Amino acid sequence: MLIVFAFVSAGITINAQTLKIKSSTVTIAGTTNVHPYTTTSTQASGELIVSNNTVTALNVNVPVKSIINGEKLMDKKTHEAFNEPKNPTINFKMSEVKSVSVNGSDINLTVNGTLSMAGASKAVTLEAKGKEVKPGTYTFTGSLPVKMSNYKMKAPTAMLGVMKVGDQVTVNYNVTFEGPAVQFN
Repeated sequence: MLIVFAFVSAGITINAQTLKIKSSTVTIAGTTNVHPYTTTSTQASGELIVSNNTVTALNVNVPVKSIINGEKLMDKKTHEAFNEPKNPTINFKMSEVKSVSVNGSDINLTVNGTLSMAGASKAVTLEAKGKEVKPGTYTFTGSLPVKMSNYKMKAPTAMLGVMKVGDQVTVNYNVTFEGPAVQFN
């Protein structure tokens, strides 16, 4: 009986394939009462696990310090809004797959999960358009509207409060995973 269990367990382990983030661009786009702005991070890490052709786990981490605009004051205000010393990472962890559709090399994926940032966590739904670039390399893109106040974040201000950042931002992501070739169903 133990031998059968060992073979079954080994079979499950063999069928689980882990894809790691090879490259990423996460852009946060928002507005102020003066002009629109964008900040960007290219330092996401994480993994996508596919077992028996089904996505079973997705975890993505973005270091807050990697989110930059290039304007020193704006970068400082952004990191302060996240309370970066206490909350150095933004994390998305999948809880369930809502849908997957595959058409040739195109992969559309909708997942539920938890987005954690600035010390708060909220349930979100991510919709991603994906593409198999080549066997073992998969790129997913999408966007997610986020209200900073939902995460207990205070929108940054500058110039003694004259310039105010809007509460609503849009997080755009383009993430490439690489690992063994997998099928998605």
